[in-house]
Amino acid sequence: MSEHQITLTTRDGHEVTFSCGDSFDVVSAGEQAAILLPSLCRDGGCGACVGHCAEGEYTLGEHNAGVLSEAAVSGRDVLLCRTYPQSDLKITAPYDYAHIHFGHCEARNAVITGLKTIADRTVRIRLSWQDEEGGKAVEFEPGQCMELEIPDTGIRRAYSLANTGNWRGELEFLIRLQPEGRFSGYLSRGAEVGQILKVYGPSGAFGLQSDSLNPAVFIAGGTGLAPFLSMLRRLAEWGEDRSIHLLFGVNRESELFYIDELDRLKQQLPGLSVTLCVWKPEPDWSGFSGTPAEALQHYLQDHPGDYDIYLCGPPLLVTAATQVALARGIAEQRIFSEKFG
Repeated sequence: MSEHQITLTTRDGHEVTFSCGDSFDVVSAGEQAAILLPSLCRDGGCGACVGHCAEGEYTLGEHNAGVLSEAAVSGRDVLLCRTYPQSDLKITAPYDYAHIHFGHCEARNAVITGLKTIADRTVRIRLSWQDEEGGKAVEFEPGQCMELEIPDTGIRRAYSLANTGNWRGELEFLIRLQPEGRFSGYLSRGAEVGQILKVYGPSGAFGLQSDSLNPAVFIAGGTGLAPFLSMLRRLAEWGEDRSIHLLFGVNRESELFYIDELDRLKQQLPGLSVTLCVWKPEPDWSGFSGTPAEALQHYLQDHPGDYDIYLCGPPLLVTAATQVALARGIAEQRIFSEKFG
């Protein structure tokens, strides 16, 4: 096996170098070198680790064409989790240096303290650290995720945290049940309160931009609401009055959840407004009928201005809403997104 040098340049101009064998992907090689690069699915499906290869030869593994188009591939955009070097590589990363963690990713044990179906095909799972060797504190930035391992399988899936960092050791996740999903199958048939899960993280580079006080628009599809709940809860803790409009969309009314929590947050955040979007509503639905991308079109038309646009949800929604924002004159640098498959 040949070893190649990877030179990764972060969005804010720092360089990180490490070796990568030609049978390893860049994210896995970084992990072996105790350099934890932000990623989510690690399977070419979410687009969280899209970078650009400026120099070098590589093989790009199978991936979701919805997160990396043929044109992007031709232009040498890459998914770091699916990039196998054939020579030394110089790659630009989609995140800042501060989002890279140095050290090995150690698992911690957490006990399931709550497990509840909160909407059609959506489960809330609450965990608490079981061991206290690393202290009780849960430390992460709103927007980040952690990986949960299915007991006795070694299979890990990344999910965004919906709560905020705390000293009580509590973690909260909102998970969409997928028909063929391995973790969904575990939640549906094997998970129960009192079980122990291994938890890895935090990781991920999605989060509030500290360099801007622009008004913001959050666009959430389904359980893509989770990172925005974390951000809003953090802003409520800080007592901020930033202007934020949340567009929360689902396919059917039965899939809506946490409406009472959003009402509570509106009481705590005077600058927060919310539009609920249902794609296929019942006749008596009084909210917005359509997708969050369509709602964004109306909102930006009625409220022109400079915004920071944050998107989290399925790739088709993120792509459609990004196109709407760009067409309304929002700068590409002020659009921040996280996709999940």
